[in-house]
Amino acid sequence: MILSGADIIVKTLIEQGVETVFGYPGGQIIHVYDSLYKYKKEINHVLTAHEQGAVHAADGFARASGKVGVVMATSGPGATNLVTGIATAYLDSIPMVAICGNVMTSQIGTDSFQEIDITGITLPITKHNFFVSSVSELAETIRLAFKIALSGRPGPVLIDVPKDVQIAKCEYTEQAKVEIEERKPAKDVRINEAVQLINASKKPFIYFGGGLIASGAQEEMLSLAEKIDAPIGCSMMGLSGIPTDHPRFLGMQGMHGHYASSVAMHNADLIISLGVRFNDRVTGKREKFAKNAKIVHIDIDGSELSKTVDSSIGLRADIKLTLQKLLPLVLDSKKDEWQKAVEGFKKEEKENEDMRDGLTPKNAIFALNKYLGENTPIATDVGQHQMWTAQNACFKNPRRFISSGGLGTMGFGMGAAIGASYATGEKTVLVTGDGSFGMCLNELATAVTYNVPLVILLFNNGVLGMVRQWQTLFFNKHYSNTVLQRKTDFVALSNAFGLKAERVDNLKDLDKALKNAFESKAPYLIECKIDKDEFVLPMLPPGGSMDDIIVAKPLNNK
Repeated sequence: MILSGADIIVKTLIEQGVETVFGYPGGQIIHVYDSLYKYKKEINHVLTAHEQGAVHAADGFARASGKVGVVMATSGPGATNLVTGIATAYLDSIPMVAICGNVMTSQIGTDSFQEIDITGITLPITKHNFFVSSVSELAETIRLAFKIALSGRPGPVLIDVPKDVQIAKCEYTEQAKVEIEERKPAKDVRINEAVQLINASKKPFIYFGGGLIASGAQEEMLSLAEKIDAPIGCSMMGLSGIPTDHPRFLGMQGMHGHYASSVAMHNADLIISLGVRFNDRVTGKREKFAKNAKIVHIDIDGSELSKTVDSSIGLRADIKLTLQKLLPLVLDSKKDEWQKAVEGFKKEEKENEDMRDGLTPKNAIFALNKYLGENTPIATDVGQHQMWTAQNACFKNPRRFISSGGLGTMGFGMGAAIGASYATGEKTVLVTGDGSFGMCLNELATAVTYNVPLVILLFNNGVLGMVRQWQTLFFNKHYSNTVLQRKTDFVALSNAFGLKAERVDNLKDLDKALKNAFESKAPYLIECKIDKDEFVLPMLPPGGSMDDIIVAKPLNNK
């Protein structure tokens, strides 16, 4: 059939199984939006308040579903408003396709109205990007974008489509959904080398990240842990990969990770790393990181092997397929002395736990846990509230922790929560802070317009808490521009947007508010007042090592 480029874009998205796209129209993509109107019975479009909200929604959709998230925007400022969200997806390996309109090909390079070189801008933060100069290339470009976004290490792909390419017509023939590139296990020789290290280990530690979830290798990892009697920890991107209450799971590792998880990793003689990066938040001072441990690292992306810390054995391969071949070769063993040491680390963690009564951040997350279903997604923004959630929220199933890891994008949470709700059909929780929430709270309009079932738990301490914590500990309490001094009434603001809201300052009222929020079928905000001097602990100081870990608030602080 003969179709316009705009129709080809929409028809190819439908062909690839896309049911929902997020975006914001404009002059240079208006023809695509006319096609969305034409095919509205086959594909749903969610109009956000801002393009940044749209790209975070596409990201949250992808994280919660494992499918490609799709976002659309017009040229110029519409396209540049996607940049932060594309970078967020890139650093967390999230499959996304961003489609932008642009000026006519004859006007490219003339600085015409709202012209921008978005492919040049996004080149460092996309897995690949395309400038489509001919309508005959359009359908195959979109199909290739989906294949690239999902194959190997997932990531975002951008397609820039000039207006005349959207108008031009050509033959379109529907095709099947693209198949991703074949995943392969590691070579036998490398697997055998890894097995030798694993069988010789006396103190193994399994460390996994988002790559394990992308591979779907949870069962294989748990089988390995049982076979070699190993504790398990994860990066922040790995959270929800296995149930939080699994007896072998010590929790998140790293700068604000669980004490037992970080100390066990530090004291291990072998770290089996599955789909995870060793960034600075994990290692601290690299020269002192797990000095007595050998590292077996399995990752689909070979560039991660020995990138920041040296791997004894690096296996560039699919994690699930590699573990399936590795498991029969590993010897069953009990590590009684190692387990005794791990129990000691857990006891030390317990001794340093925040056991205060009242409305502390930890108690607030515990109160939230009581209302979570097995499939409830929890999205966060970035800051102290993100770490309190990562440390204390309970997850049963994978892809239910939705948070910006690598880029640390404040303002991510609201759009991402909307996207996660669309992906799962579940009531979704957003845990946020007054600083982050202030950046993209305009997406309350989106949540209300589409009646997205969100529970927004807003920690309000009147400060930029994470930066203030650093200023307290390392900058002699020079609170430079971290005290917000804003007079925003979040309850009144929420009501103005059209959603119900409550303000609480004690646990009893929080419990009542959570009950009301979870019973509501509409978005609902709870403002939770907390003290400005609350800390996220434990904390590995920047550039420090496990020898420097902070487990309690200094006595000279409140």
